[in-house]
Amino acid sequence: MNNRKKKEKMLNLLATLAVLIFALLVLLPIWWIFRSSLMSVAAVNAYPPSFIPYEWLWSNYSKALETFKYWTYFRNTFSIIIPAVTFGTVTAIFCGYAFARLQFRGKRLIFNVCVSTILLPGMVTLIPLYIMWTKFLGLGDTYWPLILPFLTGGGFFNIFLIRQFLMTIPKDLDEAASIDGAGRMRILWTILVPAIKPAIVVVGMMLFIQIWNDLLQQLIYINSMDKFTFAIALTNFTGSFGTNWPVALAATFMTILPGIIIYIFGQRSFVEGIVLTGMKN
Repeated sequence: MNNRKKKEKMLNLLATLAVLIFALLVLLPIWWIFRSSLMSVAAVNAYPPSFIPYEWLWSNYSKALETFKYWTYFRNTFSIIIPAVTFGTVTAIFCGYAFARLQFRGKRLIFNVCVSTILLPGMVTLIPLYIMWTKFLGLGDTYWPLILPFLTGGGFFNIFLIRQFLMTIPKDLDEAASIDGAGRMRILWTILVPAIKPAIVVVGMMLFIQIWNDLLQQLIYINSMDKFTFAIALTNFTGSFGTNWPVALAATFMTILPGIIIYIFGQRSFVEGIVLTGMKN
């Protein structure tokens, strides 16, 4: 028995060390960006590189803000993210609820067709969508082509995730609430939505990451400099500064900081949703 406990402790220790090593590897690029943003150009290019700056040059951030219009790009980026994430999450909840709870003709066929869209590469629809948004609807150089597609749940995977969570909740709760006089909307928002909070957080954060990293579509639809987002502005900024990597990396770290803060606040529910923990029968 003692040998078994010793083996379990040793395995737990090895597993903890492995997780710690992988966590440090994941955090290393973020630290390297932050560390480099506080160094001089000569220190960044020095070999062998130092892991910790000898001199912490916080002035690099003020130099970056002189030419990098951080708050303008912040406002532009979140002008897309806030409505897109809101619309995408809410519509994913409604669609997931329809597939999980409602009965209607052609439900299985529609569900299977929607599932098949997950396999469709985004590049296939890029040109037709561009022609529709710019030529037919005249929405070029606006944020609408980056917001309106999220009125359909932001992709069927989000709808599928919400639906799978709702399937784990017993229908007895719906029936009990309906006997007490609750309608479908009240059942959805007062009973089901609180029960699937981890899934909702996962959908919201995945939509946030998707939009935050979507450089291609932002480049296609946004042309005016005063409408640039972080992704577009940072690409132009790093190219214009040439070899002045500390200033460019200071701007880079400032752009990734909002995403890090949002993840820190939502990480618990995000992890719960990823492992598909939900209400059990």
